[in-house]
Amino acid sequence: MKETTTTLLVIGGGPGGYVAAIRAARLGVPTLLVEAQALGGTCLNIGCIPSKALIHAADAFEQARGWAAGPAGNAGGHAAGRAGDHAGGHSALGIRVAAPTIDLAQTLRWKDGIVARLTGGVGALLRKAGVRVLHGWATLVDGKTAEVRDEAGEVQRIRCEHLLLATGSRAVELPGLPFGGAVISSTEALSPAALPQRLVVVGAGYIGLELGIAYRKLGAEVTVVEAAERVLPAWDAELTRPVRAALDHLGVVLHLQCSVQGLTTDGLGLRVRTATADEFALPADRVLVAAGRRPATEGWGLEGLQLEMAGRAVKIDDRCRTSMRNVWAIGDLTGEPMLAHRAMAQGEMVAELIAGQRRQWMPAAIPAICFTDPEVVAAGLSPDQAEAAGIDALHASFPFAANGRAMTIGSDAGFVRVVARRDNHLIVGWQAVGRAVSELAAAFSQSIEMGARLEDIAGTIHAHPTLGEAVQEAALRALGRALHV
Repeated sequence: MKETTTTLLVIGGGPGGYVAAIRAARLGVPTLLVEAQALGGTCLNIGCIPSKALIHAADAFEQARGWAAGPAGNAGGHAAGRAGDHAGGHSALGIRVAAPTIDLAQTLRWKDGIVARLTGGVGALLRKAGVRVLHGWATLVDGKTAEVRDEAGEVQRIRCEHLLLATGSRAVELPGLPFGGAVISSTEALSPAALPQRLVVVGAGYIGLELGIAYRKLGAEVTVVEAAERVLPAWDAELTRPVRAALDHLGVVLHLQCSVQGLTTDGLGLRVRTATADEFALPADRVLVAAGRRPATEGWGLEGLQLEMAGRAVKIDDRCRTSMRNVWAIGDLTGEPMLAHRAMAQGEMVAELIAGQRRQWMPAAIPAICFTDPEVVAAGLSPDQAEAAGIDALHASFPFAANGRAMTIGSDAGFVRVVARRDNHLIVGWQAVGRAVSELAAAFSQSIEMGARLEDIAGTIHAHPTLGEAVQEAALRALGRALHV
């Protein structure tokens, strides 16, 4: 068996793993990265990037249908959205097109092209940094040794001084609905051979709604089943109301406070039980199970290390150290929040710690975004979370209905909300719901990280006309000085 040694061995080439490897190598740490599949992990290959590409394509197709001259332009019978809204059979913008169609195969090729460029870029960055990349399946022997089996079946033993675990997460399967055949995960949903006529989505969290909305815009009949009493149950109710209204507008059917019991005996539908124990069947060509993700802890020898766990996740401290010396863990493997940008920041920190720098994990805010239509973004504390934390806080919202830029892009639903301490006006949270509000995430996080107060944001000149003006106006409103509402 061939053996090799390295200072840092990274298991997993997703956002956290590859960022850690690049940063460590640039700091002079000999680094080897092992990845069983494509570089970039779930995010680049079967998650964040391909899903946003599909969402964009679906959005563009929906707008084109809205521009079609006449109600027939709206395939599936649902209303066109935003700039495509038409009265009397014509676009409000004056744009008239023939009834559009979509070449799904070409859409997927375009999506796959974006993924290929990004994953290729990751490989180039790793090579340029001097990271050795080994493609194969790693199995841990102990905290300093792993055996890697490549596609040819050859096994190589790797010995290291530092071991970084960045194996990510996997989609959760539900009892009675194992993946396969008509039951799919988000992975299969992002590369459909054909568009199903009837899609049932199990779970109204961000993954289920993002893909459900995209499929609806592409022309599928979409039904969502959710055990909670409202959509996006992890987000506060005020933020999710515009999303619920948009789902109704699109014609997405919702069955809330319902549980799934498995497929029907003929396999052509999904059995659903209501809160009152009544049962009914939903016809379905495909059932997308979007019940969340869990840390990928199985199949690579983690149990042999006997690390301290936090439920199903690997327990870490404020430097991403595990309970074993020089064994580190980052990203989804360590639990919530399972976000690519969290993993990246953790990976960079661990690399710097191994290189001898002083670092500690203490972000003031980690932004979270739901790419539904409208989009939802949050950073820091909501009003309810601030109250639960014992903070005497004030909050104020500014509606996009009073924002000129929102009107010009045909999307004036939603708002920006700020949460600040009442005594010194220190900002502790931002939330927004509306079209393209994901681009406000950086400003939200930056203001919290830098310790900004309401007066700082209110006194900063914001460009006109932009959605960002709503950020300034929310701060002004919290101070009782709102100008445009």
